[in-house]
Amino acid sequence: MKPPLVRLYQVCVAAAAAGALLAPVATGPAYGAAAPARSAPAVSSPDTGKGFARLSPAVAAELDTAVRRTMREARVPGVVVGLWAPGKGSYVRAFGVADKATGAPMRPDLRMRIGSETKTFTVTALLRLVDKGRVGLDDTIGTYVTGVPNGDRITLRQLAGMRSGLFNYSEDAAFDKALFAHPRRPFTPRRLLGYSFGHPVRFAPGAKFEYCNTNLILLGLVVEKVTGRPVREVIEQDVLKPAGLRHTLFPAGAEFPRPHPHGYTEEPATGRIVDATDWNPSWAWAAGAMISDRSDLRSWARTLATGALLSPATQAERLKTLPTGIPDAGYGLGVFDVNGWIGHNGSLPGYESLAVYLPEARATMVVLLNTDVLHAGQEPSTLFGQAVTRIVSPGHVYPGHKLSATPSG
Repeated sequence: MKPPLVRLYQVCVAAAAAGALLAPVATGPAYGAAAPARSAPAVSSPDTGKGFARLSPAVAAELDTAVRRTMREARVPGVVVGLWAPGKGSYVRAFGVADKATGAPMRPDLRMRIGSETKTFTVTALLRLVDKGRVGLDDTIGTYVTGVPNGDRITLRQLAGMRSGLFNYSEDAAFDKALFAHPRRPFTPRRLLGYSFGHPVRFAPGAKFEYCNTNLILLGLVVEKVTGRPVREVIEQDVLKPAGLRHTLFPAGAEFPRPHPHGYTEEPATGRIVDATDWNPSWAWAAGAMISDRSDLRSWARTLATGALLSPATQAERLKTLPTGIPDAGYGLGVFDVNGWIGHNGSLPGYESLAVYLPEARATMVVLLNTDVLHAGQEPSTLFGQAVTRIVSPGHVYPGHKLSATPSG
C-alpha cells in the first residue's frame, strides 16, 4: 500500500466538489452532535435552475448534518466548505478544530497548503507563455531540459495532460525513504527528477493517461528556462497578481504564513497520526508546494475554468479533456472535468484542497481540510464532495461513482 505522504493528487475523481448555495452567508465555526449514519434525502426546491438547488435554511441545515456526519466517519479534525452561485445564495462554514492540542476552532479565513492545486498555477504560467509565442504546446521537453527519457518525443502538451509515460518520482522507494526520514529537509527539482529518471519509461508518449508529478517538475523548469526567473516569481507576478489573489503564495521553503491550522497525516512506519504543519513542501515544488485560502480559491476556480488570464484559443486547448479511464472524468492541461465540475484538487501531508467550477450553474465550490488520511480507501475531500452534491446538485454528483481503488499520485 502506498504511504499517504506521497499523494499530491489521487486521480481526477478523488477530489471533492459541491454546488449548492445559501443565503445569508454563515462564517462562524459549526459544531453539532453526531448525525444518523444514513444520508437524508435531498430537500426539494421549487427553483432548482439547471439542476442546482436554491438554498434555503432547511438545505443549509441538511448540509451541516452531512458535513458533520462525514467528519465523524472519516475522523477529519476540521474542514472549511464554501459554495457560491449567482441567484442561489452562498454557504460558507467552518467545522471542527484547527488545532487538536488546544481545541482552537477551524475558521473560514485560514490559509492552507493546497497540494496539487499548484498544478493549475504552474500550467497557467506556461499557457501565458504560449499566448506570448515564447513556447509551443507541441514543443518537446528536450528542447528545454536535457536528460529526459524520451525527451525528443514528449511534448509540453503531453506533460500538462498527464500523458508523458515518465515514471512518477513520488512512487520511488528511495524518495519515500529520504522524505520520511527527514520531512523538513529541502529537495531540489533536479534531485526529484533523478528519482524518476532512474526508472524506465512506462509507456509511449501520448498512449494513455497516468497521473505523474514528474511532469509538473519539468514544466516548472521550462517556465524558468524561458523566462530566466524562478517559477515562484513567475507565478507571483504573471498569474497571482493579474488574477487578484492576495493570500496565495509559492513558498521558498517551509514558511507558512499565519493564520493557518495544524495539519495531520499518518506516519507510514507506525500508523500514528502526526502533526505535519511545518514539513517542507519543496519535494512537491511546481507540482504541489503552494498555499492559499478559501476566498482566493473561490476566485481562482472561476478564473481557471473561464480562462480569464488566457486567450480564447489557448483556453480551448486547456479544456480539451481526454479520457482518464474513469467514467465521467476527463483531464485537460492541468485541469480536470469530472461530471461537469472543472478544476483541480490537492493532497499532501496534513492538508487537502479542492476548488471547482460548474459552468452550467456558474457555481463554485471550495473545500479545505487539515488532514490527508484516507478513509476506507477514499480521499476525505471526495467524501465531503459526494455528501454535499448529493443534496444540492443531483445531476452533477461529485465524483459521480464509487471508486474501486485510489491510485497514487
